Amino acid sequence: MHIRDTAPLFAWEALDDNPQLDLIRRFLAVVPDGRLLASLRQWRGRGRDDYPVTVLWGTVLLTVLLRHPTFEATLAELERNPHLREVLGIRRASHVPKAWNVSRFLAVLGRPPNLTLLEEVFNQMIRLLGSVVGDLGQRTAGDSSALSARAGGRANGDGLPEPTGGRKEYTDAQGQVVRVLKWFGYKLHLLVDVKHELALANRITSANVADNEMLGALVAQGQANLPEGRMRTLAYDKAADDVKVHQLLNREGIAPLIENRALWKEELERMLPGHDGTSNVVHDESGTIYCYDKKSDPPVRHRMAYIGHEPSRGTLKYRCPAMHGRWKCPSRSVCNAGKKYGKTVRVKQAIDLRRFPPIPRATKQFERLYKGRTAVERVNGRLKIFWGADDGNITGAARFHAFVGAVMVVHAGLGTLLAAAPRQDGTLGRMRLGPIAKALGEKLQI
Repeated sequence: MHIRDTAPLFAWEALDDNPQLDLIRRFLAVVPDGRLLASLRQWRGRGRDDYPVTVLWGTVLLTVLLRHPTFEATLAELERNPHLREVLGIRRASHVPKAWNVSRFLAVLGRPPNLTLLEEVFNQMIRLLGSVVGDLGQRTAGDSSALSARAGGRANGDGLPEPTGGRKEYTDAQGQVVRVLKWFGYKLHLLVDVKHELALANRITSANVADNEMLGALVAQGQANLPEGRMRTLAYDKAADDVKVHQLLNREGIAPLIENRALWKEELERMLPGHDGTSNVVHDESGTIYCYDKKSDPPVRHRMAYIGHEPSRGTLKYRCPAMHGRWKCPSRSVCNAGKKYGKTVRVKQAIDLRRFPPIPRATKQFERLYKGRTAVERVNGRLKIFWGADDGNITGAARFHAFVGAVMVVHAGLGTLLAAAPRQDGTLGRMRLGPIAKALGEKLQI
């Protein structure tokens, strides 16, 4: 894995399609799976140990890491590749587990307390990266993605969500449905870092669970994996445009970058609360503030100039667009009344947190930061296409949760290796370690 010095810290494009043995060894070394393996050994107890849990756990990780479509493909490669067997501690081909051994192991891995410990492996790696990478988690984005699965045939009894039928409609600017996506399985809810395209939190639910219902859990997990106060913004589509979501983000000090759902059927604008009928200040459904030039016939509407967010007051500050933009307005003398900076309007966010977020929608800052939401789609693509989270070959809730958990571990583990990798500096190919790579190397002892 050769990474240029000019490449991003998490250079996902630099990953090899066919990982070399050295990369596999280093990957297995950085995965903090000690507690998980101890729990699995305790579950096995004094039973037969023909195939140690380290071998079975390594087989699951290799299936994802090597991008094999099935466990059978991984087991076949282990049988014919002695060097790969050596990495997992398998002495000879006859000691390679069978497919049903891996299937049973996956069912155990996906049940409490092992599933909780599997999630902790992912969380521990993200916490390590968050402590070393200073801007990890500042700009975040969330989304959900459809994952195909098969029904297990009976209730799992562990409280895990079962696969269900899902449906998602895509609409155009006029609100007309242009495409319908149907699937049977689950939803994978992700919270990712926009700059580094690294998942910070994840949750699996049935396919019919709404996105806004899971956003609180994602934020809580993401904040627990990051230093306090690190998360500053969160971008999401209209699915998260909910009063409770905005209240949650407001309490946590996170600026929402969420598209506004169109709910007003007839009204195009309303008088700003606190202003009487003589005022010329209104707002539309997305919270954009306008003022009217009443001297013109007909009256002309202008978008007021956004000056900034005032956290101590809980207000958004707007000014006369003519004074701010230095152009002449017929109503200038009436509205500004000799004021040096012109008419000033402070909008209390408490009026409606959905419509008046800290970063208003009709600003270039919102448009620029909202574009970061596409980072979730790229992360989803890697999880589903590269590492097989959406293959649909897994039967049963426990197996499915275990396999997706392993995919997330591979994602976090490869991210750790990318951040810790030496960079190729200059045309002569000299390799050097950056400060983040040095810090990770010291903590991981690699």
